[in-house]
Amino acid sequence: MQDLKVRTKKFALGVIRLVQALPQDRTADVVGRQLLGSGTSVAANYRAACRARSRADFVNKMGIVEEEADETHFWLELLTEASLVKHEVVEELARECEELIAITVSSIKTARAK
Repeated sequence: MQDLKVRTKKFALGVIRLVQALPQDRTADVVGRQLLGSGTSVAANYRAACRARSRADFVNKMGIVEEEADETHFWLELLTEASLVKHEVVEELARECEELIAITVSSIKTARAK
């Protein structure tokens, strides 16, 4: 749990740094704001899940983490497909996002099975 707290926070910091480095134009600003919101929400909602009061609460909060991570992945894809940044710039964050989604889905399945 603690390892994933650190990992999601590091991911959120990576998203912040990426958004800070985006071009200064309207399109990048709009996409950047969306990315910033969903990307930092992954870490915040994981922390909330760690403090869940019940298994059902944990599953619910982890579902939010999954949704926010998936949305973040979408915005990362959009950045490259709209040619706002090169693929190499978001490649590591996108890979980490995919891993966080997989871990989250697995955690939800495990919690539901108990």
